Formats: sequence, C-alpha cells, structure tokens
Amino acid sequence: MAKISPFSLPGQFYRGNLHTHSTLSDGANEPDVVVDAYRHAGYDFVMLSEHFMAQFDWPVADTRPLRSKDFTTLIGVELHAPSTSVCELWHIVAAGLPLDFAPCGDNETGPELARRAADAGAFIGIAHPSWSQLTIEDGHTIDVAHAVEIYNHGCEVETARGDGFYLLDQMLNGGKRLTGFATDDAHFKDHDRDAFGGWVQVKSENLEPEALLAALKAGHYYASQGPQIHAISIEDNIMSVECSPVDSICVVGGTSRSVVASGRSMASARLDLNMLHKGLYVPEPSPWLRVTVMDALGKCAWSNPIWLDECPA
Repeated sequence: MAKISPFSLPGQFYRGNLHTHSTLSDGANEPDVVVDAYRHAGYDFVMLSEHFMAQFDWPVADTRPLRSKDFTTLIGVELHAPSTSVCELWHIVAAGLPLDFAPCGDNETGPELARRAADAGAFIGIAHPSWSQLTIEDGHTIDVAHAVEIYNHGCEVETARGDGFYLLDQMLNGGKRLTGFATDDAHFKDHDRDAFGGWVQVKSENLEPEALLAALKAGHYYASQGPQIHAISIEDNIMSVECSPVDSICVVGGTSRSVVASGRSMASARLDLNMLHKGLYVPEPSPWLRVTVMDALGKCAWSNPIWLDECPA
C-alpha cells in the first residue's frame, strides 16, 4: 500500500494563513489586531503579507513579538513588480524572508524578484491567478515557484475570481511539480467578510517557523475551506480517502476524467482509479492526481498533487 504524504508523516497539522494585510499596507486593522483575530479564530500561525511597494515604504512586518508558545508567525510579504501579460503588476506571496529584504530594483521584473526572494530562502506562491488574469505562459515565467494560490477567499467574495486551479493544473500538465495553497487575503474592511475563508493545514513535528517553512516547501500540507482530510492511500489502483464528514469525494488528474463517490456525511471512500482510463475515448494516463472533498455546504478541502512516480511501492 502506498500511503500518501503528508498524511503518512509524523507530526500534526497546523492551521495557517499565508496572505493577509494590516495597516502597514492597505489593511484596515493594526498588525497586532490582525494577528489576534487569527489566534482567536483557531489558527496556529499567520503571515502578514504586506504589499512590498514604495508607497507603503517597503514593509516587512516584524511580527516576532506577537508569537507565543501555541501560536506563531511567519515573516514575508506580497511582492510586486512589472509586468504580467495584461500589463499589470505581479502579485507573488513570499513566506520566510529576512526582515532586511531589499526593495524592488528600478528595472527588476516579477520573475527576477521572485528568484531573489527564493534565493533568500522564501516559499514562493503565485497569488490569485484568476483575479490577476494570469496566462499559463505567465505562470511558467515564475520558474522558482513552489505553489499556486488555488483559492483566494477575498477575491472570491468580492469578484467571484478566487479559483486558481486552471493555472495549477495546466502547469502540472506541463511538468511543473507545484503545490496549491488556499488563503483569505483579508483586509478586514467589510465586517470580516473576506477573512477566515481559506487556509492551509501544514504537517509538521512542531510549530517553529523554520519547520513550517520547510514543510511548505516540501508540499507537506493541504488546503481547506473547512473539511479535513485525514488519510490518502493507494493499493492495487484503488485510492482510499478518509476525511471529516462530506457529501462528495473526488479524484481528478490532468484530463477531464474523474472518479467520484457521493453520499451523505461520508467519512471515507474507495475510488477505483481504473475508471480514469475507461470510456469512448481513452486519453493518456495522467502522471498526477489530486483529491477534493466537499461537504454539505459546498466547502472543500484539496490535497496537493500526487505524482504517481513518487508514490512508495
């Protein structure tokens, strides 16, 4: 049986948000108020990803004094530089930057800025691709990316452009081994309507920032709007999924094919992966798969891509 990480790894899952804002850039609340809001909402960590721009005096939020024994913070920013294919600024989440990370150079492009942040040790995520109207070609230019923001709650509630799977899946089909993270991108300007709607569950042996960053870079997490995924395994081409009670458990890959189990308050399912290769026209097998579980309210949790050539025998 192939037990799929991160569910098979030691440690525990820590709930965190990698994309939110305070008064250090364009958010409505002071940094300590924002951090306290996530702590009281049941999160284990948060990162203030302030807009790293001259108009905000290049802020890198020093939230270290706001850490405690059972809650921590990551240091990072939302990077911006010219320009995407629609001639807008890049939006790139960079988690794990030094506090003295240098401002964007006059002629520095988005891909160059992302490379500099990665060289400084950061986890690099391509932010809200649908909201930004990024093309597949745009995505491939960020060649140091670890992940794509596959759900952005703020973009969803404001513009119905919160879904980033089109970019992730097409980049996976192009051979890029990326992961997918969910956030809320909260600014706290409208009665918290944009807050607490998407997050990551990171598997780590402890809550130290360095351990969380290492786990993020390794893809040892899943993304959620509420449901929990407890275990995924594959044996004899049958995928077994265990989760909190949901009404749908689905596996998809790099084609239109899917295998779905539906019911009321299911906590597990066995999905026959052979069904991905049956029908009137049989495409080439996808080298990767991912799992989505959906509860009765339509809230989802999403596994990271599972590359079949990496599954243990």
